[in-house]
Amino acid sequence: MPTDIDKRRIVQIEEIISETPTVKTLVFKDRLSYFAKPGQFLMIWIPRIEEIPMSVMINSKEGYAAVTIRKFGVGSTALFDRKKGDLIGLRGPYGNRFILRKKYRKILIIGGGTGLVPLLRLVSFASKVKVRSTIVIGAKTKAEVFFEKVTRNIIRGNNSSLLVCTDDGSYGIKGTTVTLMGKLVRDESFDCVYTCGPELMMKAVLDISNQNSIPVQASLERYMKCGIGICGSCCLDSSLVCQDGTVFDGRQLSKMLDFGFSYRDKDGQKIHYK
Repeated sequence: MPTDIDKRRIVQIEEIISETPTVKTLVFKDRLSYFAKPGQFLMIWIPRIEEIPMSVMINSKEGYAAVTIRKFGVGSTALFDRKKGDLIGLRGPYGNRFILRKKYRKILIIGGGTGLVPLLRLVSFASKVKVRSTIVIGAKTKAEVFFEKVTRNIIRGNNSSLLVCTDDGSYGIKGTTVTLMGKLVRDESFDCVYTCGPELMMKAVLDISNQNSIPVQASLERYMKCGIGICGSCCLDSSLVCQDGTVFDGRQLSKMLDFGFSYRDKDGQKIHYK
C-alpha cells in the first residue's frame, strides 16, 4: 500500500451512484482515502483535463472511498461524465480535520449541497462514539435533496435526528438551513456547530453561533490548483485553505476579513460576493 500521500495513485471507478440529475458519487478502491479524517480532501486528476480538490465521501465497503461531484465547470463536468471502469488519479488526503472533543454530548451539523460530504464522515464518527447529532440538510428544491437515506442509516439507533429543508418548501421544512438553525439554537443547547457548504451560508452559521456563544467549525471550499501550499490560489486573508484548513474554528473565521465577503477566481482576482 502506498504511504506517500503526495504520490499520485491511479484508481478505477468501480461504481457510479446518481444522486440527482446533476450530482454523482464515484466509488473507488483506495485505502489511504478510506482512512481519511472528517474534513480532509483529495486532489482528483481527470486525465488530460484538470486536477480539482474533492472532499472524501464515506463508503461502507472496507478499503473503498468515494467523491461526490456536481456538474458545473470544466473539471467537474469531465469528472461527472466519467464511466464505470474509467481511471482517475488521486493525491492526498490533505488538510486538517473536524475536532470532536470528548466533552461534547450533543452537536449540530449544518450542510448544504455537496458540502455534506465531509460532514457525513463526521456524523459516522460521532455515531460510533455515541455523540448525539442533529443534522440539517438544505437544498433549493426536492429534486436537489440527496444523502438523506445514507444519513438516516448512519444515525440509526443513536438517538440523533435529521431535518431536511428546502427553499421552496417542496420537501421537508420550508426555509433555508440558516433559518432552521436559528430556531434550533433558540430551543435546544448544542456543544458545537459543524458546517460545510456555500460560503455565504457558512458565514451566516458563524454569525448565529457567535451570537449564541456556541463553538463552531467550518470546512471551507476555495479554488485550489496544487493542494500543498505552493500556488497560493486558495488564500483566505493570510491563511491557505489547503494547508491551514480546510477546517477553521469560529475564532479564526471571525478574524478573516475575506470570509463571507470575497473569493478568488482562477486568475487569482478577488471577487466580492453579491
